[in-house]
Amino acid sequence: MRADELLGRSAARFPAKIAVICGAERCSYEQLERRAAAFASRLLDAGIERGDRVAVCLENSIDAVVAIFGILKAGAVFFVVNPHTRPERLASLLADSAASAVISKKGRENGSGIPFFSRMSRKKGSRTPFLGQKAPDPFFEDLAALVYTSGSTGEPKGVMVTHGNITSSAAAICEYLELTDADVILNALPLAFSYSLGQLTTAFHVGATVVLERSFAYPAAILDTMARERVTGLPLVPTIATLLLQHDLSGHRLPHLRYITNAAAALTASKLHGLRDAFPQAQVYSMYGQTECHRISYLPPNQIDERPGSVGIAIPGSDVFIVDDRGRRVPRGTIGELVVRGPHVMKGYWNKPTLTAAVLRPCNAPGGPAYYTGDLFRMDADGFLYFVDRKDDVIKTRGEKVAPRQIEEVIAQLTGVAEVSAFGVPDEILGEAVAVAVTPVPGAQLTERQIQRHCLERLEPFMVPKVVDIRDALPMTATGKISRRTLRALVTAADGASA
Repeated sequence: MRADELLGRSAARFPAKIAVICGAERCSYEQLERRAAAFASRLLDAGIERGDRVAVCLENSIDAVVAIFGILKAGAVFFVVNPHTRPERLASLLADSAASAVISKKGRENGSGIPFFSRMSRKKGSRTPFLGQKAPDPFFEDLAALVYTSGSTGEPKGVMVTHGNITSSAAAICEYLELTDADVILNALPLAFSYSLGQLTTAFHVGATVVLERSFAYPAAILDTMARERVTGLPLVPTIATLLLQHDLSGHRLPHLRYITNAAAALTASKLHGLRDAFPQAQVYSMYGQTECHRISYLPPNQIDERPGSVGIAIPGSDVFIVDDRGRRVPRGTIGELVVRGPHVMKGYWNKPTLTAAVLRPCNAPGGPAYYTGDLFRMDADGFLYFVDRKDDVIKTRGEKVAPRQIEEVIAQLTGVAEVSAFGVPDEILGEAVAVAVTPVPGAQLTERQIQRHCLERLEPFMVPKVVDIRDALPMTATGKISRRTLRALVTAADGASA
């Protein structure tokens, strides 16, 4: 099934039902299907061909949704770029993708309701190769989207997402979240983020409604919207959870809210309990995923207290296992690299065959290659997963290997800590020194010595941070994750300047 058929099927089943709400604008499934089809026709008339890449450079809006599904209907490949992206990065993404057109905000033509687009000159050799077929669905492995990684672990990479990736992920997520056409999902995450795109595809899979917001900058206004629109689902990342819990929630009980999801990074125990206390009627799903396969696991809400720290079990229709450095499966309880198989695993990285071969490797099981995530995990006796850290982020100090997450979990328990990130910085004697960056909650007073003393009482001596950087805010990637790379560079530069 093509990804755009998610919209088409719901338009046939629920033509008059509201599909998307954005501010004062509301669009039914029938209207959205018609607008997307009209936009597809316009793309085709302008010479857009099957497999061409088309950039969507728009804020979260109904126009952006029209553009995405219009591109899919035209048989082209979309990728969403935040309209506030720096010009040099935008130019890099357009060049890397060999984009044929850019959808931008330059008004609407004659009130047609169709977003504006500009055609780009085609470069020789820029055609997308046909990616093969999988009987009986001829579209399963056709390329549908490029989703560029945030660059938190290196240069941004274009993840090749197929129609099958999108539709299979949508079906699996709808199954474990028990989504129906009665659901109303609030989405304040940028559509350039795969987690945000997933809110559209899962909603359209069942005929639910999406309430699009452009950011979570004004929690009070969003909470009012959630009450007015009777929102049932709230996708979060930890930074949004922090903003939400800093707000007075006593007047916002939101009785219709039935579930909260979290992805991008794990919630601390204090944030998790804060959400449950604020919205006791809502089930909280802790989830784990990567752009390369969208969603990997989820923790059933009834397991939160029984298995603190777990990110759960594999999503329906997929398989996960853990291997050592030689690719051999390890016994349960042993730390190793997480490997994922299933129809949601990407086709590879755009124009990067060497990187693709490094992470997509054959395995002795049906279902195509397996994705080696680069994340360290352990699995308990019942098959529940526990994230340890990124392999690349492990700190090597004094001959020991330290997972930043272990330090972060301890510091997060200290009263007055809002956000924390641990990382290694170069050290002539230690190899790497443990460093942490900490943001206090408003009004809290934290000192370097207080944080180090707290760690010394709870961690091995070699894990106690040598460098403590207390700052008003931590740098974030475009997808809402704390950027360890940026922090490492900032702290290293500051140490160099003071030396």
